[in-house]
Amino acid sequence: MTEQPQQPEPLPEQQQKKMSFVDHLGELRMRLIISSVTILVIFVVVFNYSEFLFKILVLPMEQSLVFKMQMPFIFFEAKTTQAVKLVFLEPAEAFWMHIKLSMLASIVLALPVLFSQLWLFISPGLLPKEKKYVLPFIFSATVLFLCGAFFCFIIVLPFALGFLLTYKTEHMTPMISVGNYVDFTMKFILAFGIIFEMPIIIIVLTKLGIVTPGFLKKYRRHAIVLAFIIAGIVTPTPDAFNQTLMAVPMIVLYEVGIFMSQFFIKKPDENVTQDVVKSETKTEGEK
Repeated sequence: MTEQPQQPEPLPEQQQKKMSFVDHLGELRMRLIISSVTILVIFVVVFNYSEFLFKILVLPMEQSLVFKMQMPFIFFEAKTTQAVKLVFLEPAEAFWMHIKLSMLASIVLALPVLFSQLWLFISPGLLPKEKKYVLPFIFSATVLFLCGAFFCFIIVLPFALGFLLTYKTEHMTPMISVGNYVDFTMKFILAFGIIFEMPIIIIVLTKLGIVTPGFLKKYRRHAIVLAFIIAGIVTPTPDAFNQTLMAVPMIVLYEVGIFMSQFFIKKPDENVTQDVVKSETKTEGEK
């Protein structure tokens, strides 16, 4: 008996041809609905604990970090400061504060689902061997975001608030609205969470062939300068130390992304291999 030739696995290009533009929009709509429903369900539960979350959120304002250097050690010392009482200036400000805080916590708790829906949306355009990275992608993306948020909450916010609340305030008493404080802290927590996703972004861009490890190494000095420029714009304090607290993690994550991208670089012969498989499939179909 003549052995039947084994059919090659469908290629991403062939799969994409089977999905029209409307199908892609329908797929995106489904992923967005699942993500939104997940966040909404978690929000209903988390809102009951919003007051507890608020007590945690004000900790950076009640604790200040002091940078100390005692040879040969460099360390930070936490000091309890005089708590600044938060006020609300509008009748609904306190209520909206709880809404915003609960929504932020819901998004953070829903990160595994959000990243999984993102993966499912882009997976039709991936090779079969690339789809096995779904769990590492979800896990690493979630952990990196949480690490960025934790770093901001523990290190950056105490330094920033300690500087801003004591900046030339000898004859002034700080009076901060609860809405402004929540917006201020949420902005920085989300910013650091997104910044810590840099290795994942670099790996994806490398896999798509947009950048290469050699390209990233060549422009390393430009990336370092850009990191300090971004840190100078984003950080609320004008001193170089707080800017360095943001710039250094960006530079380290950039280097981590370069190292990891070497294992995911798009090989030049991938397209050639796909063309050969297409040709063989077409020939067998004609026979």
